[in-house]
This record gives sequence, C-alpha cells and structure tokens, in this order.
Amino acid sequence: MSDATFAGKLALVTGASKGIGAATATALAAKGAHVILTARNNKGLEAVEQQIHEVGGAATIAPLDLTDGESIGRLAAAIGERWDALDILVLNAAMLGSLGPVSAIDSAEFNKILTLNLLSQQAMIAAFDAMLRKSQSGSVVAITSSVATNPRAFWGAYGASKAALENIVLSYGDEVKNLSPLKVAIVDPVRTRTDMRAKAYPGEDPNTLKEPSVVGEAICDLLATDFKTGHKLTL
Repeated sequence: MSDATFAGKLALVTGASKGIGAATATALAAKGAHVILTARNNKGLEAVEQQIHEVGGAATIAPLDLTDGESIGRLAAAIGERWDALDILVLNAAMLGSLGPVSAIDSAEFNKILTLNLLSQQAMIAAFDAMLRKSQSGSVVAITSSVATNPRAFWGAYGASKAALENIVLSYGDEVKNLSPLKVAIVDPVRTRTDMRAKAYPGEDPNTLKEPSVVGEAICDLLATDFKTGHKLTL
C-alpha cells in the first residue's frame, strides 16, 4: 500500500460484500483507511476483507441486517467503544425489487424497498451522527440512481425510494453544514456491472458496462477533494 490519502481515517461502507460497496471499501482501504464492512452476507464480507488484506489494507467485518433498527444501534455502540470518530460513511446498501407499473406495486415488497433504501439509511445517519460530527473532516456519501430525478416507467418503487433518500441525505447535510466540518454528497454510478443491474437488464451484455472498481475509485477521488455539501457526482 503506497497511497496513504486516507491514513488514520475510519470508514464504514454498507452493502460491502459485493459490487460497488465492495469496490469502494477496497479502494478506501488501499488508500489507508480502516474500513468497517457491513452486509448480510458473511462469506462475501470475509472475501472482501481478504482482498483488502492482500492490498495491505485493514478492515473489520460486521455482518448486519440493516432492516433491523436495533442492529444498527448495537453496531454504532460497538464502533463508538473502539473509535472516537467516524470519518467516512458510504450508504450503498439497497434493493431493486420487482420492476412493474405503479398500479401493480406489491405493498409488502414496497415496504421492504423503502425500509432498506430509505428508513435504514436514516437510521444509519442517526446512529452515527455524533461520531461523524467528531471527525475533523467527516463525509457522508449516498449512492443514488438516475430514476430518483428522472422517473421512468416501471421503476416507480425503486425510483421513489432513491428520490426520498436523496432528499433526506441532502437535508441532513444542510442541517449540519454550519455546525461541523461534515460534508454530504450523492453519487450516481450510472451503467455499472453489478448484480442489481443484471437483474434489471437481463439481456444486457455486461462487457459494455464499467466495473464497480471504477465507481469505487471515483468515490475515493471525490472524498479526497474539498467538495461542497450537496455535491452530486454522476459517472
């Protein structure tokens, strides 16, 4: 590990067992951050942790179901006992759900989408707010989608969850910008080779899509700059 951009920084990445979350966690660790990896898939987390160790980085795995609010509180308490501040929070975990007309949205599935994509993200912010504010240069990055601001047929449930996520994350950023050095940004990865993309576009050639590592590096580049709260990066 030769790049120490984030040396001494503590980062937490949700949905870190694969895809953009794993790539972002690995990139942050390769640049010196100690990264806490959270996701439901323990084996996936262990694989990412191994990759991080192979690049000379440091990580701690924390298997977690974000839809369980009590688990989020326990995680925050455990991290708070070991570290004073959280420098980087990447809110990546999300679910796509079924694509279909608004008139046919299944209410039970819609509740699951909103719980993970929105309510759990707010719970993460609430749980780690104090630690984020203690950082001398804290950052929150939320992963969004183009359908948050450009509604598309059959994407109503997922798009609504991402639109609400953008609103709540950016509202939080506006609330704290004059109270601490904490900054908030939104990242839209666009066309990326992930399992979620494959589910949404099953006939698409994955070789036409960029690798998640491109997104991870872009997020690191953003975090290394003096961006303004409310910044939106579209790749």
